[in-house]
Amino acid sequence: MRTLILLLIGFLSAFIFSIVLGFIIIPFLHHFNINQNLSIYLSERHKTKKHTPTMGGIIFIISSIVILTFFYILKKIDLSYNLFIVLFTFLGYFLIGFIDDYLIIKRHNNDGLSETQKLLYQAIIAVVFFLLFLRADNEPLLWIHSLHIKLDIGWFYGLFILFVLVASSNAVNLTDGLDGLAGGLSFIAFLTFGVLSLNTGWLEGYLEISLFCFVLAGSILGFLFYNVNPAKIFMGDTGSLTLGATLGSIAILTRHELLLVLIGIVFVIETMSCIIQRYYYKLTKKRLFPMAPIHHSLEKMGWKERDIVKLFWTIGLIAAIVALIYGVWL
Repeated sequence: MRTLILLLIGFLSAFIFSIVLGFIIIPFLHHFNINQNLSIYLSERHKTKKHTPTMGGIIFIISSIVILTFFYILKKIDLSYNLFIVLFTFLGYFLIGFIDDYLIIKRHNNDGLSETQKLLYQAIIAVVFFLLFLRADNEPLLWIHSLHIKLDIGWFYGLFILFVLVASSNAVNLTDGLDGLAGGLSFIAFLTFGVLSLNTGWLEGYLEISLFCFVLAGSILGFLFYNVNPAKIFMGDTGSLTLGATLGSIAILTRHELLLVLIGIVFVIETMSCIIQRYYYKLTKKRLFPMAPIHHSLEKMGWKERDIVKLFWTIGLIAAIVALIYGVWL
């Protein structure tokens, strides 16, 4: 019961703090013209979003750090080693996203960090993550719980970590194209991992990681207060890269990498639509979808933005329920 109360207090306090912080930050971003730059290929409906502030990810990032610090000061939680690894990834990818957004705003176009620069910085974080991971006596295992399979892949696990962090961060980034879409799906995903983390009693600091998930979920929900259609602020790469990589890091530490695919099934679909579109065009010089990611294709087909978001949220929620049944009950 104490644990449940702790998680609920963390969730609700982060939610309230995030709403208050958004009320302060949005006018600040407006004042300094920290606005979204839009692709020329987007539909006319998106043109009205041109002057919407971006870098809104700082709302749920700051809220999460403040609330966690508050709990730490009150000695309700410890800074466990595994929580430190998660926070390292959280802040590391925040820095990458922040620099990317800053360059885009400064240059007044969509040219932030190059793909090579992003991959380099992500690789550095992945290497440090791997070293920290091994230092905690974690084994480099590919672990399939349902089949009781553990494969020791040694240093190749470092490449696996790089793949998971890069794939998950960019998947959320690609999904962040409609009001509330990436935020709502991330909210569902972190709540799910918060519950799954409670079921990993063998993991040192599992309670702290679970609390972090609930706190971050509460912060995201507060951010969604301003981000649902019509959005008053966008999370930017500052938020999307951070959320995706953090999901990946928690999945790795809790040994739920395969469940991450299920929990983030919409992120996977969005990413695959971009990959398929790119290679199909290279082979045929034609487009398979009207526009990628797939949510823009649905817009081109006449779907309303809110209907697309509600559909994808529903898919994400169903996937999360299935993941919880598998990961907790079975």
